[in-house]
Amino acid sequence: MLKNTIDFISLGCSKNLVDSERLMRQFRAVGYTVRFEPVFAKGEIAVINTCAFIGDAQQQSIETILRFAQRKKQGKLKQLYVIGCLSQRFLDELKVEIPEVDAFFGKFNYLDLIEAVGAHRCSDITYQRTLTTPKHYAYLKISEGCDRTCSYCAIPIITGKHKSRAIEDILEEARWLVSQGVSELIVIAQDLTYYGVDIYGKQCIARLVSALADIEGLHWIRLHYGYPTHFPEDLLTVMRERDNVCKYLDIALQHISDNMLTLMRRNITKRQTYELIGKIRTQVPGIVLRTTLMVGHPGETEQDFQELLDFVRDVKFERLGAFAYSHEQGTYSAENYKDDVPQRIKLSRLDKLMAIQDDVSEQIAQRMTGQVLEVVVDRKENDDKGISYYARSQYESPDVDDEICIVCKPRQVRVGKRYIVRIDDYFDHTYFASLI
Repeated sequence: MLKNTIDFISLGCSKNLVDSERLMRQFRAVGYTVRFEPVFAKGEIAVINTCAFIGDAQQQSIETILRFAQRKKQGKLKQLYVIGCLSQRFLDELKVEIPEVDAFFGKFNYLDLIEAVGAHRCSDITYQRTLTTPKHYAYLKISEGCDRTCSYCAIPIITGKHKSRAIEDILEEARWLVSQGVSELIVIAQDLTYYGVDIYGKQCIARLVSALADIEGLHWIRLHYGYPTHFPEDLLTVMRERDNVCKYLDIALQHISDNMLTLMRRNITKRQTYELIGKIRTQVPGIVLRTTLMVGHPGETEQDFQELLDFVRDVKFERLGAFAYSHEQGTYSAENYKDDVPQRIKLSRLDKLMAIQDDVSEQIAQRMTGQVLEVVVDRKENDDKGISYYARSQYESPDVDDEICIVCKPRQVRVGKRYIVRIDDYFDHTYFASLI
C-alpha cells in the first residue's frame, strides 16, 4: 500500500473524465501522488468516478465499487471515495448498501473531497487538470445538464437543467491547455447546441467556437454532441469557414420514424431530420457526421424499425453508434410507458442495425482508398507483430471511431506529431495507410 497515493478510476463519458482530471490536479497540488486507472491498485486511497446513464453503466460502476470495498475489507486500502453520476442519483441507497465507502460525492460537489482527506482546495488552479489523454489532445467541457425532455434519458434527473460556462472561463481553460502542448480540443457537452441560452439568452455555440478558433496553436477543434431540434445554423458557417474547426459533427438522432420521435419526445419530425442532414452536408462540404441511434424503445414496431434501417442505408452516416433501450427509473418512459419490446428483440434489432452500418462503413472505406490525409499519431503499440502506430485525421474522434494504422519503419513517426498519409486499405474497422 503506497502512502499518500490515490488510485483514480474514471467510468463513463468524457465529461466525467474532465472532472477526474480536475480533481487529480487538486490532489497533486496538495502533495499526493495520483495514479490514473493503474493496472494494479496500490494506493492507500481510491477514488471512483461513476456513471449512471443506463443499466449496464450502473452495473459496471457498482461492480467497481464493490471490488475496491473488498480490498478495504482485506486491509489493502485505507480510504474509499465515490463521486459522479451514480452517487448523485442514488446517494441514499448507496450509503446503506455499501458502508465500506468513506464518503460519496455527486456531480457538483466532488471537489469537496479535498477537504474530506484533510487538505485544502487550491483556488489558483481552478482550470488546471492532470491530463489523462495523450498530451496533444484534451476534452473541453462547456456546460453541464440538459433542458431537453427526451423520454428515455436520465441525464436531466442526474445533472439538472442546462448550465453554460461563461465564454471567458472556457477560453481561459482552452489557452491553458494549449500552453501545456494541447493542439486539439474536443468540445463536449450533453447538448452543445443549447450553449449560452441560459446565460446569454440565445444560442452562442457559433460565437464560442469562433473564439476558440482564434487561439493560436489550436490545430483542430472537434464538436460533441449536437441536438437536432432548433439546430443553430450559424455554427455551420463557422465550421465551413474556419480551417481549424474539424469537418466533423457528432449529432445524436436516436430514431427516424415519426411515431418513435413522438414517443421519444424529440420535438422533431422525420422530414425535418432529413432536411437538417441535407443542410449540414450542403453548407459544410465534406463533413463527416457521427450519430447515435436507439432500438427497442417502448412502442417501437417492426415498421418503425424498418424505417430506421432504411434511414441508415439511405443517409450513409460516416460514423454511427447504437444501443438498446434501457428502462431507467424516474424517466418519462419508465413512468408512462410499458417496456414492451422483449430484450431478445432489442438485441436482434441492434445486431441488424449495426450489420447494415458495417456495410455502409465498408462502402465509405472503399471510397477512402487512395485519399491523402493529414493525421496525428495518438499512440504506439508493440506486440509480436512488431511496432504499430495509430493515428486519426480530422474525421475521426478518439475512442469512438475507426483508427488509421500507419505502416512504416520503427521510429519513423512519433506520437503527437502530424504527418501526411495515403489510405491504402481497410479491415476490421481500421484503415491502413502509408507515409507520403
